[in-house]
Amino acid sequence: MTTIDPSYYLKNQQPKSTSNNELGKDEFLKILMAQLQNQNPLDPMKDKEFISQMTQFSSLEQMTNMSQAMQNFLQTEQQPPVVQYSSLIGKEVTYPVYDEETGEFDHNESAVVEAVGQEDGNTILELANETTVLVDEITKVSHTKESN
Repeated sequence: MTTIDPSYYLKNQQPKSTSNNELGKDEFLKILMAQLQNQNPLDPMKDKEFISQMTQFSSLEQMTNMSQAMQNFLQTEQQPPVVQYSSLIGKEVTYPVYDEETGEFDHNESAVVEAVGQEDGNTILELANETTVLVDEITKVSHTKESN
Protein backbone atom coordinates (compact mmCIF):
# COMPACT_ATOMS: atom_id res chain seq x y z
CA MET A 1 0.00 0.00 0.00
CA THR A 2 1.25 3.47 -0.82
CA THR A 3 1.90 5.85 2.05
CA ILE A 4 1.26 9.53 1.56
CA ASP A 5 3.07 12.36 3.24
CA PRO A 6 0.37 14.36 5.07
CA SER A 7 2.06 17.61 4.13
CA TYR A 8 0.83 17.15 0.52
CA TYR A 9 -2.82 17.47 1.36
CA LEU A 10 -2.57 19.52 4.57
CA LYS A 11 -0.63 22.47 3.12
CA ASN A 12 -2.33 25.82 3.58
CA GLN A 13 -5.28 24.24 5.35
CA GLN A 14 -7.03 26.47 7.86
CA PRO A 15 -7.93 24.68 11.08
CA LYS A 16 -11.60 23.88 11.34
CA SER A 17 -13.56 25.41 14.21
CA THR A 18 -15.52 22.22 14.75
CA SER A 19 -14.73 20.25 17.85
CA ASN A 20 -15.33 16.77 16.47
CA ASN A 21 -12.62 14.64 14.89
CA GLU A 22 -14.73 13.25 12.05
CA LEU A 23 -13.79 13.78 8.43
CA GLY A 24 -16.37 15.39 6.20
CA LYS A 25 -16.92 14.77 2.53
CA ASP A 26 -14.64 17.66 1.53
CA GLU A 27 -11.75 16.23 3.53
CA PHE A 28 -12.42 12.77 2.13
CA LEU A 29 -12.27 14.11 -1.44
CA LYS A 30 -9.06 16.02 -0.71
CA ILE A 31 -7.39 12.90 0.66
CA LEU A 32 -8.55 10.83 -2.31
CA MET A 33 -7.24 13.43 -4.78
CA ALA A 34 -3.92 13.57 -2.92
CA GLN A 35 -3.67 9.78 -3.15
CA LEU A 36 -4.30 9.88 -6.90
CA GLN A 37 -1.85 12.72 -7.53
CA ASN A 38 0.93 11.26 -5.42
CA GLN A 39 0.65 7.56 -6.20
CA ASN A 40 3.66 5.57 -7.26
CA PRO A 41 3.64 5.38 -11.11
CA LEU A 42 5.20 1.90 -10.95
CA ASP A 43 2.49 0.68 -8.58
CA PRO A 44 -0.64 2.72 -9.34
CA MET A 45 -3.76 2.51 -7.26
CA LYS A 46 -5.79 -0.51 -8.22
CA ASP A 47 -9.17 0.04 -9.89
CA LYS A 48 -10.89 -1.92 -7.13
CA GLU A 49 -9.39 0.34 -4.45
CA PHE A 50 -10.41 3.48 -6.33
CA ILE A 51 -13.95 2.21 -6.92
CA SER A 52 -14.21 1.17 -3.27
CA GLN A 53 -13.17 4.61 -2.08
CA MET A 54 -15.55 6.34 -4.50
CA THR A 55 -18.36 4.11 -3.25
CA GLN A 56 -17.51 5.06 0.32
CA PHE A 57 -17.54 8.72 -0.66
CA SER A 58 -20.90 8.34 -2.38
CA SER A 59 -22.35 6.60 0.67
CA LEU A 60 -21.00 9.33 2.94
CA GLU A 61 -22.54 12.02 0.76
CA GLN A 62 -25.93 10.28 0.68
CA MET A 63 -25.93 9.83 4.46
CA THR A 64 -25.03 13.50 4.92
CA ASN A 65 -27.83 14.59 2.59
CA MET A 66 -30.31 12.32 4.37
CA SER A 67 -29.24 13.68 7.75
CA GLN A 68 -29.69 17.27 6.55
CA ALA A 69 -33.10 16.45 5.08
CA MET A 70 -34.17 14.84 8.36
CA GLN A 71 -33.00 17.88 10.33
CA ASN A 72 -34.98 20.19 8.03
CA PHE A 73 -38.04 17.98 8.38
CA LEU A 74 -37.82 17.97 12.17
CA GLN A 75 -37.43 21.74 12.27
CA THR A 76 -40.56 22.28 10.18
CA GLU A 77 -42.56 19.78 12.23
CA GLN A 78 -41.67 21.30 15.58
CA GLN A 79 -44.15 24.11 16.00
CA PRO A 80 -44.63 26.00 19.23
CA PRO A 81 -47.67 24.67 21.12
CA VAL A 82 -49.48 27.99 20.76
CA VAL A 83 -49.29 27.74 16.97
CA GLN A 84 -50.08 24.02 17.04
CA TYR A 85 -53.33 24.55 18.97
CA SER A 86 -54.36 27.83 17.31
CA SER A 87 -56.72 25.86 15.07
CA LEU A 88 -58.95 25.41 18.14
CA ILE A 89 -59.84 29.11 18.17
CA GLY A 90 -63.53 29.42 17.32
CA LYS A 91 -64.19 25.75 18.08
CA GLU A 92 -66.31 24.48 20.94
CA VAL A 93 -64.42 22.36 23.47
CA THR A 94 -65.73 20.16 26.25
CA TYR A 95 -63.83 19.77 29.50
CA PRO A 96 -64.47 18.22 32.92
CA VAL A 97 -65.40 20.37 35.92
CA TYR A 98 -64.41 19.14 39.38
CA ASP A 99 -66.09 19.89 42.70
CA GLU A 100 -63.94 22.44 44.54
CA GLU A 101 -64.52 20.86 47.96
CA THR A 102 -64.06 17.17 47.14
CA GLY A 103 -61.91 17.43 44.03
CA GLU A 104 -64.08 14.79 42.36
CA PHE A 105 -65.59 14.97 38.87
CA ASP A 106 -68.83 16.95 38.89
CA HIS A 107 -69.90 17.48 35.27
CA ASN A 108 -68.70 18.44 31.77
CA GLU A 109 -68.95 21.96 30.38
CA SER A 110 -68.54 23.29 26.86
CA ALA A 111 -67.36 26.68 25.68
CA VAL A 112 -65.88 28.33 22.59
CA VAL A 113 -62.12 28.88 22.48
CA GLU A 114 -61.21 32.56 22.13
CA ALA A 115 -57.41 32.37 22.52
CA VAL A 116 -54.49 30.00 23.05
CA GLY A 117 -51.63 30.85 25.37
CA GLN A 118 -48.68 29.59 27.41
CA GLU A 119 -48.59 29.63 31.20
CA ASP A 120 -45.91 28.00 33.33
CA GLY A 121 -44.85 25.77 30.43
CA ASN A 122 -48.41 24.56 29.79
CA THR A 123 -50.63 25.36 26.84
CA ILE A 124 -53.90 26.88 27.98
CA LEU A 125 -57.14 27.71 26.21
CA GLU A 126 -58.97 30.91 27.08
CA LEU A 127 -62.69 30.27 26.71
CA ALA A 128 -65.69 32.52 26.02
CA ASN A 129 -67.11 31.77 29.50
CA GLU A 130 -64.01 33.48 30.99
CA THR A 131 -62.35 30.28 32.16
CA THR A 132 -58.98 28.86 31.21
CA VAL A 133 -58.43 25.17 30.61
CA LEU A 134 -55.27 23.16 30.01
CA VAL A 135 -55.19 21.58 26.55
CA ASP A 136 -54.61 18.19 28.20
CA GLU A 137 -58.00 18.43 29.93
CA ILE A 138 -60.04 18.75 26.72
CA THR A 139 -62.27 15.72 26.12
CA LYS A 140 -64.06 16.85 22.95
CA VAL A 141 -63.64 19.40 20.15
CA SER A 142 -66.52 20.31 17.84
CA HIS A 143 -67.76 23.01 15.50
CA THR A 144 -69.75 25.76 17.15
CA LYS A 145 -73.47 25.59 16.65
CA GLU A 146 -73.36 28.92 14.76
CA SER A 147 -70.91 27.59 12.14
CA ASN A 148 -73.04 24.56 11.15
